[in-house]
Amino acid sequence: MKLDNMFKKTRLSSGKKSYISLSGKPEVPEGLLRKCNKCGGAIIADDVKKGYYICPKCGGYFRVHAYRRIEMVADPDSFEEWNQNLETGNPLNYKGYEEKLEGLREKTGLDEAIITGKARINGREVVLGVCDGRFLMASMGEAVGEKIARAVERATEEKLPVILFACSGGARMQEGITSLMQMAKTAAALKRHSDAGLLYISVLTDPTTGGVTASFAMLGDIILAEPKALIGFAGPRVIEQTIGQKLPKGFQRSEFLLEHGFIDAIIERPMLKETLSQILGMHEKNQDVVIFKEDTVTNIPKQKVTEATLIREEHMDAWERVQLSRRKDRPVGSDYIGRLFTDFIEFHGDRYFADDQAIIGGIARFHGEPVTVIAQAKGTNTKENIERNFGMPSPDGYRKALRLMKQAEKFHRPIICFVDTPGAFCGLEAEERGQGEAIAKNIYEMSGLKTPVLSVIIGEGGSGGALAMATADEVWMLENSIYSILSPEGFASILWKDSSKAKEAAKVMRLTAEDLYQQGIVERVFEEPEDYTTDNMHQVTTPLEQAIEEFLRTYENLSQAELTERRYQRFRMM
Repeated sequence: MKLDNMFKKTRLSSGKKSYISLSGKPEVPEGLLRKCNKCGGAIIADDVKKGYYICPKCGGYFRVHAYRRIEMVADPDSFEEWNQNLETGNPLNYKGYEEKLEGLREKTGLDEAIITGKARINGREVVLGVCDGRFLMASMGEAVGEKIARAVERATEEKLPVILFACSGGARMQEGITSLMQMAKTAAALKRHSDAGLLYISVLTDPTTGGVTASFAMLGDIILAEPKALIGFAGPRVIEQTIGQKLPKGFQRSEFLLEHGFIDAIIERPMLKETLSQILGMHEKNQDVVIFKEDTVTNIPKQKVTEATLIREEHMDAWERVQLSRRKDRPVGSDYIGRLFTDFIEFHGDRYFADDQAIIGGIARFHGEPVTVIAQAKGTNTKENIERNFGMPSPDGYRKALRLMKQAEKFHRPIICFVDTPGAFCGLEAEERGQGEAIAKNIYEMSGLKTPVLSVIIGEGGSGGALAMATADEVWMLENSIYSILSPEGFASILWKDSSKAKEAAKVMRLTAEDLYQQGIVERVFEEPEDYTTDNMHQVTTPLEQAIEEFLRTYENLSQAELTERRYQRFRMM
């Protein structure tokens, strides 16, 4: 229903107009009442402005002007605008284009479709770029590309992180090939910024499409999005016209991209400033911590096992250990993340195809120090186990883990992995997407990562699916965890053609923590309480926490060359 049908106008004694409902009850003054273009509800404009431009009735997100967006995320009076008077040309001599631009400048008060500059977010200095959809739907012409490139170049010079808010219809048609070249220009500037070891956060808002999606918007070290934002290369209308089909509900929305592995997280607008601040804080250079010394290789003997290594004198049957490692109430990866780390922010997706929930990963703090944490994740109930595929990762999961590891290497964050998988998923779709290649690539890249890597086997360590997260500087095991070439059932089936002989196979395979410690495959083993559950986890996590602290002290003081050489020799001697 239109507002005109809901209310009639009258005049107050002051002469100002007011709305009176058809029932005769006075309503809000004219100009304060608006209609939500999502739910159709009547809303008060001031309520929307004070509520982060979110409809109080349906929760729908309205688009935000660039300067208002800056007010929402930057500290008060901290924004310093750059390149304010930079304007585009008319490379195609497109008729009416210059007049169109001039009209938009008068109407919006903007010189172009993006605002760039420097600001602080909770005291942390950052370079900001914010698109404004009021200016030709924030399409990227020469001036937009130039402003982004200049901002990124200056951020590189000043060693500052960059945050770009995308909201765009894509490349600017009126500028033809010149507009297309801005995709390469912005990407190249961001590559230099990345090569300098600096952080780039991309925030995708509604809509982000076309050439902007295919350039700076999707190149963030971390990519965040607002709920239900339209994000895609080709717009939905173009796709429907091309394929002659109606698109499914939710296609190309933020939630669709999260499910398909292309963004790290969806952040509600009221939480965005705090989330950005937390991420920025995780990437601040800590001058008190020596990450790496100069690259010099010295002969370092293999570290001897300390008193933290525990092997019980009593011997339990290997098959009993297998059964304990698989117990449904045994603590899982997410439990260790919650007990050992603070400020954990989960990142999603492999940037290729999907977000495999069999692997959890992100950044956190360990005793105040930023680290990257990755865990193979079993569920705590049947529903969770189905969602997490019973801890059996697909290629997408391994690619997500590797993406986070390479990100950790760039920012010199130690990597801590928790291994708990029966093995990599062996379904048809896993083979179609390259399961073997994904595992091989992880092992290959992990062997040369220039940052400390620790892997802890907390349950099952099944085959190459476990090794893809255990090619580390040190590998530790819990007392009743296992690590093997494949499951005992599989071993018996292949060698003896009888999977029922799994118990005998477990003994032959030497897969217990004690066996592997004696073989020199793992460096430490941690004692477990009887009937190990989340209720008595502290008996494991307390010594484990102390050992992780010792590991970080040791390995963070090695040069990159020492670190990679030591890791190479660890496996070379096996």
